[in-house]
Amino acid sequence: MANTIDDVQVNVNKDDYLLEVRNLKKYYPIKKGVFSKATGYVKAIDGVSFKIKRGTTMGLVGESGCGKTTVGKTILRLIDKTDGEVLFDGISIFDLNRNELRAMRPKIQIIFQDPYSSLSPRLPIGEIIGEAVRDNNIVPKEEYDDYITRIMQDCGLQSYHKDRYPHEFSGGQRQRICIARAIALNPEFIVCDEPVSALDVSIQAQIINLLKDLQEKYKLTYLFISHDLSVVEHISDTVGVMYLGNLVEYADKEAIFKNPLHPYTKALFSAIPIPDPDVKMNRIILEGSIPSPANPPSGCKFHTRCSSCMEVCKTVVPKEIEVEKGHKVVCHLYDKDIAK
Repeated sequence: MANTIDDVQVNVNKDDYLLEVRNLKKYYPIKKGVFSKATGYVKAIDGVSFKIKRGTTMGLVGESGCGKTTVGKTILRLIDKTDGEVLFDGISIFDLNRNELRAMRPKIQIIFQDPYSSLSPRLPIGEIIGEAVRDNNIVPKEEYDDYITRIMQDCGLQSYHKDRYPHEFSGGQRQRICIARAIALNPEFIVCDEPVSALDVSIQAQIINLLKDLQEKYKLTYLFISHDLSVVEHISDTVGVMYLGNLVEYADKEAIFKNPLHPYTKALFSAIPIPDPDVKMNRIILEGSIPSPANPPSGCKFHTRCSSCMEVCKTVVPKEIEVEKGHKVVCHLYDKDIAK
């Protein structure tokens, strides 16, 4: 289901978009036999396109295994692409040589999901946060200590924490350390890979509010990957929904939460808890399991689980339809030629 969902065009200059992803693909070969010959491919990302405006947050949601984290890692060139293009501030990341990529690294950072395994247990917090600052000459040596102190305070940490080790902190504090490590390099773009999923609910709110405060203070742009739709609704400006390696719907936050179009999006959003015991939830239960990305269904990849499946869905790949301005969906239900 190769698709090209572009961002909303609202009379803005091209320079307003900090990140542009064009038809990004990442395939992992399935090797068998004595000579490890590739007999097939796991299509982790199968043609994803979107743009993120400078200073905004794009939420990326979907079930486990749909390719969300792979998108984030490929954008940052932590893993190589199979095809497609990633433009950061107009520069193609995959065209950079080793030295050029090293120079760009401070501008593109990531906050990992697990705050326990993403911190070295052998280094004190001050060194974890400051190691890359020193290596990249972010500030002069005489300002280094004060700079690290300021970054830690901005992230809710105290200066006396510098000499402590990760095992002395709670999960929420460790995630603040991870955030401080990313912020210390003065980045422009950060991939937030489910940064609150491993935390208690009360701590999640604190971390989300911290990310929003830092975004405003440092003029940051986020790609926020999450399973929690209520968190995505709180922090995002635009939302993309992924299914089996493809982006199936994209819109502004208000539009997609008010009027989800794709059957998969409707099923996901129907699972959002409503904090009112008198309101009955109309859950849409998806039948079956997610097909294997190594052997995806023909036509629309979602047709095996879709209650609105038509015959055309089983054989023809749906195309991108702009149902309303900026609200795009990849589904035959909204193709006027087929619907008639």
